[in-house]
Amino acid sequence: MTDTTAVLKKHEGRLLKAGGSWIFDNEISEIRGDYINGDLIRVEDFDGYPMGTGFINRNSKIRIRMLTRDPEAVIDDAFLRKRLSDAWNYRKKTVDTSSCRVIFGEADFLPGLTVDKYEDILVAESLALGIDRMKERILSLLCEVLAEDGIKIRGIYERSDSKERLKEGMERKKGFIGEPFYTDVIISENGVRYIVDVKDGQKTGFFLDQKYNRLAIQHLAEGGEVLDCFTHTGSFALNAALRASRVTGVDASERAVEMARRNAELNGLTNVSFEQADVLDLLPRLAEEGRQYDLVILDPPAFAKAKANVRNAVRGYTAINRDGMKLVKPGGFLATCSCSHFMTRELFENMLKQAAREAHVRFRLVEARAQSPDHPVMWTAAESYYLKFYIVQVL
Repeated sequence: MTDTTAVLKKHEGRLLKAGGSWIFDNEISEIRGDYINGDLIRVEDFDGYPMGTGFINRNSKIRIRMLTRDPEAVIDDAFLRKRLSDAWNYRKKTVDTSSCRVIFGEADFLPGLTVDKYEDILVAESLALGIDRMKERILSLLCEVLAEDGIKIRGIYERSDSKERLKEGMERKKGFIGEPFYTDVIISENGVRYIVDVKDGQKTGFFLDQKYNRLAIQHLAEGGEVLDCFTHTGSFALNAALRASRVTGVDASERAVEMARRNAELNGLTNVSFEQADVLDLLPRLAEEGRQYDLVILDPPAFAKAKANVRNAVRGYTAINRDGMKLVKPGGFLATCSCSHFMTRELFENMLKQAAREAHVRFRLVEARAQSPDHPVMWTAAESYYLKFYIVQVL
């Protein structure tokens, strides 16, 4: 166990004391003992009260990421296996586990680590130095935990290619952990099959967090005409196409559109088409042409990737939601979302009200949803609550 201790300043560590996992660089008064970046060290309050153990990294403004609040805990294979078993058992009780997020960083008390399961493939992303040094050990233990339920993992791919790693003093990297395999993986979700490109797809290959939001729009699409904007690989469009008369999916990426077409073919769906276009230009043009739909879906990328960008993001969200509302038939529906945790629920709701005023429509709320339960929200970790998904009826 470590002999190095970080001591908090008096009146600091408020986030930690409220149940959070991070200690920032300006909250520490001194560090007693030797260490290298990525080491586990003890944490004490200014008066010597033990706060637990975490990873330290002087390269990061998040100076310490807590791994445990138990000052007596021994960080060994048994400790890590318990963390992994708890995470897996939670998923088994809350979601379809054929493809799901198995580890969600701080929300599963494994800070900086994300692991997604696509059938029998794992995709890992490591964004913190301390957990990065342990990731292969953790992944090996995870495979053992899954094997206890008869799940044999045939391959692991690492997608630690986010720019966030640079803030930790780490290089971006991606590649196989262990034996290579064919990186297009076919999964099934909500009765729809998808080809997931774990090597070059966005994030870890697929947006698992929208699983039950996609399911929620199926019945709204019944017999209607649907426009799915920012369709990416067609996930919302294909869920709608199971019930709709006609679906159009739009994305600016030709590569994404091509994958969406492959996914439609995989499912034998002929009532859906995809086109490459800039949605921000397309929506006003469709409104000018007088086009209207029974259901419009807006799933844009994060407009607010930093707190400083929130004001511009609100303007961007207002514009696309205003233009989206104009395309909804009276009595039809708009499904709209934001995947930025900086765009709070209050900001998002106020934005929708402003968009409705500018579109000269009224709306009523059908549902306010969040991310799938395999991306659990920890109230003490604000960044874990990021996805807002609203369905409204346009009147």
